[in-house]
Formats: sequence, C-alpha cells, structure tokens
Amino acid sequence: MKYLEIDRSREFDLVLVGRVAIDFNPAYNDAVKENFKPLKKVNIFEKYVGGSPANIAIGIARHKMKAGFFGKVSDDQFGEYVVDYFNNEGIDTSRITKCTNGEKLCLTFTEMLSPSESSILMYRNTPADLQLSVEDIDEEYIKNTKAILISGTSLAASPSREAAIKAVMLAKRYDTKIIFDIDYRPYSWKHEDEISIYYATVAKEADIIMGSREEFDLTEKLIRRGMSDEESAAYWLEAGAQIVVIKHGTKGSTAYTSDGLQFSIKPFPVTARKGFGGGDGYASGFLYGLYQGWDIIDCLEFGSAEAAMMVRSNSSSATLPDPEEVHAFIREEKELYGEMIARV
Repeated sequence: MKYLEIDRSREFDLVLVGRVAIDFNPAYNDAVKENFKPLKKVNIFEKYVGGSPANIAIGIARHKMKAGFFGKVSDDQFGEYVVDYFNNEGIDTSRITKCTNGEKLCLTFTEMLSPSESSILMYRNTPADLQLSVEDIDEEYIKNTKAILISGTSLAASPSREAAIKAVMLAKRYDTKIIFDIDYRPYSWKHEDEISIYYATVAKEADIIMGSREEFDLTEKLIRRGMSDEESAAYWLEAGAQIVVIKHGTKGSTAYTSDGLQFSIKPFPVTARKGFGGGDGYASGFLYGLYQGWDIIDCLEFGSAEAAMMVRSNSSSATLPDPEEVHAFIREEKELYGEMIARV
C-alpha cells in the first residue's frame, strides 16, 4: 500500500467499529416483485443485515480479507441472526457482545419510490449499537489488526463515542492505521456542534477519511465553514491524513493524497433499484484495491464499480460481490461504454 505502510504480519486486515442494524426492503425477487410505491402500500419485505460498518465488513470478507468487528447486538433472535450471518461470512465475532438491558437492534424499513427516490422509516429507540463501551474495546485485538475503521455514527452518543475514541487512541499507540468513514445519519445526533466536535476529533487522527461533501461540511463546522473540496483535503492532509476521499453522489468522487495528487472517478451507468447502499460497496472496493497495492485511480474505479452494482441491487449486504464479479462488471461496462467510462 503506497500511502499506508502496514504490518502485514498482523492477523486481521480490518477491524470495524460501529453500527449493526436489520434492514427490511420491499421484496424484489423471482417470486415477489414489489414495484416502486409508498411504504404504506408495501406488503412483503426482505430481511437483511444492515448498518454501514456491518455492510463494509461483509464486503471486505467477500474480497477474501480478514475482518473483525467491535459491536453490540440485542439479546434476541435478531442479534443471533447478525452473529450467525457474520460467522457464515468468515467475519470474526469474538468482540460482538449482547446487550444486557433490553436494548434492541435498529430496524430500518425502506421506501423506494423510484430509482433515485428512497427514504427510510427507522425504529431506533435505545439502540443496541450505541451501547458499545470502553470495556468492550480489546487492546490486543487492535494491536493484531492492520487497520481499524471508525464509523461516524458510533460517535453519536455515550458510551459508544468513548469506546470509539479509545479504539482510536489504542490504534495510534500500536501504529494500527485508522480509517474514518464519516457515515452521517441525522437521526442519531442532537446538535450539529456535537457532530463537528467528535467527527473532527477522529478525523485529526485518521490515515484515511471518506465522506460526502455534506459530511465534510459537518465535520468542519467549528473549524472553518464553507471550505471547497481542495481546501478540505489540504486541511486534513496537513493534519496527518494520507488519503482524503470526497464524494458527490452521482457527480462522482475525488481522492486527494499526501503527495499532492488528486484522482477523480465518475459512477458507472446502471439502472438503479435504490438510491442508497452504494457507499458501502464503494468503501469495500476502494479499500480492497488499496490493500492490493493498486494505484489510487484503480482503487477508485473498483470502488465505483462496486457502488454501481449495489445501487442496482435490492440489498445493501446480501449481494455484495467478490472481486471476480466486480472485474467482470467493469469489463462489461467498458465493452458497452468505452474504456474511460468512469475515469475523469
């Protein structure tokens, strides 16, 4: 990895910290096809593991990388469903524990009105994922991984935010690389100043920062408002980051690197099923390429391809592809649209 010098002797490629949820998406399979419609008119749903860091963990595992997870689940069959699913994917679940005071996994019901119009109905009272505590963060586990990924939602409330910050502090001690996926979810926060305080705290320690323009604006609110992409990248690279990725949805994304270079990518054209889920595929693909030692533009292309595959899928986790499937998708797209279809 040109921009990240990692200890390849460590057991885990990536340990993730953050949210696990259960997604209920309108059914769309060979037997049942719920077409685009308001949520109140949907009769049949499909159940999936959800939550951005959980999806990325699954994506990483599908790419034959060794993933671990710090997380909390509910003490019920939904919690068992998540742990069983992770185990089947080869994700280490030894640091996932059950809540003891009745907290529940978040339930997310998705409304799909069109390929670009999606919303969610969230049941998130006393969420299990935010019960992760400092006692759950294992020093040896962090010492034994090449990198940790902090999901921004884990910083939304105590005790989870202290647990995430402890993981960052231990990662710094052991030169475990820190990836910060800003992962803003408005329903988790009480005040924008809190967002900026905790996001900036982690971003200043991160080796890689990934987020949308809105997410960087929230992170920078108490630092300096209204920064351009170039100004944001320069600020965080000066703070110590090696790679800053700023995403603009359908307009594409750009990675800025510590050697002063920048690389941009556009989305691959697909017929979308939903307007979400692409970011988790993007992160999985981009990080996979980075671990393989690819050039940044190739990492971006792979991530963009995986994102496109996920927005055309009904799931954000079950259909995450393996590397061969992503390579096949890229070849097909280039045969249809030309070699430079995604590259700027």
